[in-house]
Amino acid sequence: MSVLQGYEPEKVFYYFEQIASIPHGSRDTKRISDYICLFAERRGLEYYQDSKNNVIIRKNGTNNNEDSKPVILQGHIDMVCEKEDWCDIDFTSDGLSLKVNDGIITADGTTLGGDDGIAVAYMLAILDSDDIPHPPLECVFTVDEEIGMLGAAALDMSRLKGKYLLNIDSEDEGHILVSCAGGATVKAHIPYNMEINESAGRKLIRLTVSGLAGGHSGVEIDKGRANSNVILGRALNRLKTIDPTLRIVSLNGGLKDNAIPRSSTAFILINDITGVTFALKELEKELNNVFKNTDPDIKLTLENMELGGNIISNRNMDNDSTERVITALYNMPNGIIRMSFDTPGLVETSLNLGILETSDGDVSLTFSVRSSVESEKNELINRIKNLTAYLGGIATISGEYPAWEYKKDSRLRDIMAETFTEIYGHPPIIESIHAGVECGLFAGKIPGLDAVSFGPDMKDIHTPKESMDIESVRRTWEYLLKVLERL
Repeated sequence: MSVLQGYEPEKVFYYFEQIASIPHGSRDTKRISDYICLFAERRGLEYYQDSKNNVIIRKNGTNNNEDSKPVILQGHIDMVCEKEDWCDIDFTSDGLSLKVNDGIITADGTTLGGDDGIAVAYMLAILDSDDIPHPPLECVFTVDEEIGMLGAAALDMSRLKGKYLLNIDSEDEGHILVSCAGGATVKAHIPYNMEINESAGRKLIRLTVSGLAGGHSGVEIDKGRANSNVILGRALNRLKTIDPTLRIVSLNGGLKDNAIPRSSTAFILINDITGVTFALKELEKELNNVFKNTDPDIKLTLENMELGGNIISNRNMDNDSTERVITALYNMPNGIIRMSFDTPGLVETSLNLGILETSDGDVSLTFSVRSSVESEKNELINRIKNLTAYLGGIATISGEYPAWEYKKDSRLRDIMAETFTEIYGHPPIIESIHAGVECGLFAGKIPGLDAVSFGPDMKDIHTPKESMDIESVRRTWEYLLKVLERL
């Protein structure tokens, strides 16, 4: 049963609902990519699909616009898959359960995928129409944007002829983005040694950090929100001073490097259950005071686990490994490193400890590093590498992407601003952002490219509270069509 039927623009919401029904998390994009290719094939449109599942669809200009210069429309087809603890969705096999309340679209217990499903829906609706005036179009659907813009980095952009790029991957109606930070994914590997737990009376405990707000590490990094992986490190450091016999068995937290993690868990072995419990309650009070305005529901909980034959209960990291892992968690930089002096209120350099994972032989800490200054990005990466090396590990870098630099003379930006003013009656906000968008990769590969990024109102992206405003989607659609008509 359709949830979005009857809302305008009808085709946009039809395709958005179709997209929501197809699993399309990062690294799981084959099905949504094939859906888009089948869409093009059925309409006789020229298309190209590469080995990474990126898709390009071309459509001729309409209403005597066939000879106009082509325009690139672009968005990504992967989404961040986050869910509430109670939600039993399997993101690899289940579609999303959409809801509408007071004109706002959400998904039941999960991320919505408005980032960037709405771009895909806009493009498919235009490609499916025969009465919308537009220049020749090159619609580009990229994959794995949410894990380092891997699709855009791999795409053969020599296939594209357009010099104007409309990236539809922003979340604030009325804001036109014209530059962004560069970034990279940095993964610190801290090795550990295991030993047999032979201490009588030592208890296996599950330590959980929960109740955090989370958010997008580029958009919300300046909101001062708590990071559950960082708090877990703070808790372990505190508890190790109370009970020096504390040993780590395993720890995990977060799902995406660019999402501020909302919950983290560690299995630990301790002797002094009374002292540890008291210390944890005191720390919880401190945290609820520090983060009362951003994360008022932080919970630190201890749960006794029954000892048994499972390897998790009779083997643990030795003391040296436990201390090195805690040192890494407690001392690695996180959050805002430097604000911009050129653009008041803009974050220049930051990082987010998004994923904490125990695997066979090492504990990995995965960071999303961002900066609009290349040298500062490299310095921050080097800080992680140096501390990791000091602790006996190595750090690897992947998904590196360049900053999207401001273009002083931009005809596209002028057209976007003029059109917006005509429709809305006031000028748009022209801004730079700290979050990464794929425009930098396109601009780096297509000489002379003129690019902007925009989109409808969305809130709390990368969290289960993600929402999208129906009226804003409609207004942004009308704006997009007017811009295409002028181009």
